[in-house]
Amino acid sequence: MGRPKQFDPDAAVEQAMEVFWRKGYAGTTPQDLVDALGIGKGSLYNTFDSKHALFEQALRRYRDSQAVALIEMFEGPGTVKERLRRTLGFLAEMDLADPDRRGCMAVNAAAELAGTDKAATELVQRMFARTEDAFRALAEEGQRSGEIAPERDPAALGSLLLNTVVGLRLLARVAENPDRLRRVIDATVDSL
Repeated sequence: MGRPKQFDPDAAVEQAMEVFWRKGYAGTTPQDLVDALGIGKGSLYNTFDSKHALFEQALRRYRDSQAVALIEMFEGPGTVKERLRRTLGFLAEMDLADPDRRGCMAVNAAAELAGTDKAATELVQRMFARTEDAFRALAEEGQRSGEIAPERDPAALGSLLLNTVVGLRLLARVAENPDRLRRVIDATVDSL
């Protein structure tokens, strides 16, 4: 009979997410994970099988937490455009306030691994599709309320807004001040 686990695997995935988010997949060593999780390499591999399997779990955790946060922001008070401006502003402010300037873990994974890591690519594709669909639904709500012209294609607007978020999250990693990000947000919302 094996020894019981001396750590919480769920908390370990959360901690691993932070390491991968800060250092990227290739930049994270097994020793980085062992140090951050406070467990031995044997426990790491016995529980998660591989660094890559742990990365996939961490990316799923990130995806799920971000999806919930986005939906909560969309369901807040105000008009569609007010909620959209508030959501985009929140993402920009969050990224600028991060001392490590990590940006979005999914965007980072796409930039680092797309085309070379099928599992990570598929996870990011699903996350982007969910986000795009949420933006499409928000655009449709804006059309019903009269804020967005009815002839605009809500699927195209969803794609535009996803692209805006990806760009904002990348710009925030290198921005010296928030002015450029505010201009992008204002131009995007005003164009709807």
